Amino acid sequence: MLVECVPNFSEGRDPAVIAALRDAIAGTPGAHVLDVSSDPSHHRTVITFVATMEAAVPAALAAMRVARDRIDLTRHQGEHPRIGATDVVPFIPLEGATMDDCVALARTLGARAADELGIPVYLYERAATTPARENLADVRRGEFEGLRDEVRTNPARRPDFGTAEVHPTAGATAVGARPFLVAYNVYLGPASNLPAAKEVAKAIRGSSGGLRYVKGLGMEVDGQAQVSMNLVDTQKTPLHRVFDFVKAEAAAHGVTPTWSEIVGLVPERVLLDAGARHIQLRGNVKGLLLEPQVRAAMGGGETMAGFLGRVASPDPTPGGGSVAAHAGALGAALAQMVAGLTVGRKKYAAVEGEMKDLAQEAARLRQALSALVVRDAEAYEAVRGAYGLPQDTPDQQAARSAAIRAALLGAAEVPLETARACVQVAMLAAAVAERGNRNAVTDACVAALLAEAACKGAAFNVRINVASLDEGAVTEGARLASEARACLDAAAVHARLAEAQAERSCAPA
Repeated sequence: MLVECVPNFSEGRDPAVIAALRDAIAGTPGAHVLDVSSDPSHHRTVITFVATMEAAVPAALAAMRVARDRIDLTRHQGEHPRIGATDVVPFIPLEGATMDDCVALARTLGARAADELGIPVYLYERAATTPARENLADVRRGEFEGLRDEVRTNPARRPDFGTAEVHPTAGATAVGARPFLVAYNVYLGPASNLPAAKEVAKAIRGSSGGLRYVKGLGMEVDGQAQVSMNLVDTQKTPLHRVFDFVKAEAAAHGVTPTWSEIVGLVPERVLLDAGARHIQLRGNVKGLLLEPQVRAAMGGGETMAGFLGRVASPDPTPGGGSVAAHAGALGAALAQMVAGLTVGRKKYAAVEGEMKDLAQEAARLRQALSALVVRDAEAYEAVRGAYGLPQDTPDQQAARSAAIRAALLGAAEVPLETARACVQVAMLAAAVAERGNRNAVTDACVAALLAEAACKGAAFNVRINVASLDEGAVTEGARLASEARACLDAAAVHARLAEAQAERSCAPA
């Protein structure tokens, strides 16, 4: 289980301090620094690292200790708002981890930072203990100087961990759990365009009525006008939409973007989506990439923890159809195991040939269902892409309707393949439950029950896609739904046979 952590430190000019911060994290077993981005104008350094669940808090705490000892906020001046030497520490779920895991890490770090470092901590975003602290800007209101005075007298500003007194030189820290955030800056030419940058930032930020998942400020950086933004949900407000918005607003003020930058690291889908939008690609763009396919093939495919982590994420793929196919593959693997436990045993010599054949067929079905895990996600992405097609003209509307119809039929065909395969898995499981190794009969029963559950899940996916079809595909949709129901009935028969065998074996002698 891995998490990403992106601490922000109020130091962007002293290489020795920046190196010490980085080394504190990199020196923690189980933590790996991926990126260090420093900005002298902002007077800020953002370090991105990944870590195991066990290493995440110790690594962040080690860097916070360095920041406390080597950064003095009473002498700090920079463009970026801040309340602490370690200003912000967010945890982001990666492979195998969930948002709840990251909330737990945030609370653990908050307690330890207050107890061991004497730094008060405010929990924000998903870790917030009150809605008033979900927004980081509200937590950071007044910055170090304002918070230093207000925390003593205003109960609403009391920290979640620590006393009502900021550290005299290190201030306070906001610790949270959140989805991926993209720090994105667009430059609008010379500093003389700063008024335009401020107006653009005001127009785009959600708090001013702009894009809901964007926070923005207009500022001068290195003699240039900059619109500095945090994109807090790039699925709902993608990068390309943000740039297009900034470009259009800037044009209204007579200026043009000169260049843009991303601070720190970014999920690959953010840039893929932006590139695909720019050249108007359709469908699953990620599936077109060579290198991930090579890595998956050479590395033996995705880990179980990785798959579970992706299922638990807010991304709609992989979804129920992929999980159904995965459950079917697990059922096939169990049936293969029971057949293997039967082969080579004198007691079962009469069925050895049959069990070898069953094991081979189970292996084939396992591979087919594993492939359907990916294909189901791709089919859903095709539906999303079809619904996103333009519909401004009659021709575009007709093309969009045809694309949606084809994508929905494809998205129904894939889970129907899953259902067909699961019927075969349930049949194999019933066979090995009846004639295979008696010591593994309950394993065969589990295989059959998994196959039945997977078949039922796949059948629901067939039906939900069929239900969305227009009149031009009603007949074909009805055929697919009818076959899905027949598959479910057949899987249930085999599952009951396997279950009966297991019940007989479990009955008292």
